[in-house]
Parts: sequence; structure tokens; C-alpha cells
Amino acid sequence: MARPSTPKLSTRAIADAALGLVDAHGEFTLPQLARKLSVSASSLYNHVQGKGEIIELMRGRAMAEIELPDLGNVSWQEAVRAIATEYWASYSKHPRLIPLLTSHTVRDSTTLRVYDALAEALAMAGIEPAQRLQAITIIDSFVLGSALDAAAPKIVWEAAPESSNYFKEALEAGLSDSSRPQTTFELGLSMLLGALGHQAAAGSDGG
Repeated sequence: MARPSTPKLSTRAIADAALGLVDAHGEFTLPQLARKLSVSASSLYNHVQGKGEIIELMRGRAMAEIELPDLGNVSWQEAVRAIATEYWASYSKHPRLIPLLTSHTVRDSTTLRVYDALAEALAMAGIEPAQRLQAITIIDSFVLGSALDAAAPKIVWEAAPESSNYFKEALEAGLSDSSRPQTTFELGLSMLLGALGHQAAAGSDGG
């Protein structure tokens, strides 16, 4: 019998199958993954060391969709906005992956290129290394939280009888907007960029 032209298993096939399980169920096990791929669980170990490596592969698959700006031709604000927006759009497609990612050290090279670009953009702003890491962490948290919000049910909050009129007015005004997750993300990102600009200016004045 002729051998298949392509291997039945590859790290990409494993990552894609695992991502499909996570998108559908929010989790995966190696036996489930093996069944989805129609292989034995032991066969997976010929390509990956275990679940942690598969999670990193899924991270890489999600982050591979991100197109980075040309840092030589944009301002630092434009660069951060472009990176964050691409990041948000990518994880909005795979919100159930996010909880799995937060418990694993980021080692995937496809993902690290995004953080490299973000760090360079913040350095362009004049933000010092320690504050740069804080800014990356804040942006990361904001983007991931906003991606979860994009996958939230249409009715995110339901007011209780004792809720204040201020809260009820906000719900009535905002929840009918189908673009609320995106417009909220864009507003939050603008506010974040403004704060980072003030921090950069303050650091420059202090120097």
C-alpha cells in the first residue's frame, strides 16, 4: 500500500484539532484529541510533549493571524492601536481559549513576535523598561478581557429591582447597541493610549 503523501499527524493538525475542541467545549483532553484525529493517544507524544505544549501551539495558531504594523512608518500610538486591535480581533474568534492561556508561560515564538513589536512601540514613546512591562501587562489584560466581552451573551447584565436608576439607564442606553463590544474596546483603547502618552510625557519631563 502506498504511503500517504502527507503525514497523518503534525503539530499544526494537532493544534487545529485542539482549538476546535476548545472553541466548542472550552477544554480538551488528550484522549478526546486523539479520537478527533483518529489516532491513538500515544501517537500524539511523537509530536508533542503533553497538554502544555499543545496549549502553546494553540496560542501560536491564534496569534499567527495578527498582522504587525511597519514600526518604521507609523507613530507609536498607531502601532500600539494596530497591534491591540489585531490581537483583540484574533482572540474574539477564540474566547474559550483565553482561560487556558493565562495559566501557562508564553513561549511560542509566533506570539512573542507580537510582544516584541509592542515593546518596541512603547520604547518609541520613551517609556522606560519597567513601566514598559507594566504597560504590556495592562494592554494584555485589557485586550483579553475585551475579547471575552465580545463573546458575551447579548444581555450581559440584568438589573435587579433594587438596582439604581443610574445603572438601569446605562443598561437601557447601551445594551441595545449591537456594536457595543467593539465600540467599548475602541473607547477603552483610546483611553489607554491617552494614559500611556501622559506617562511617556511625564517620564520625559522628569529626565
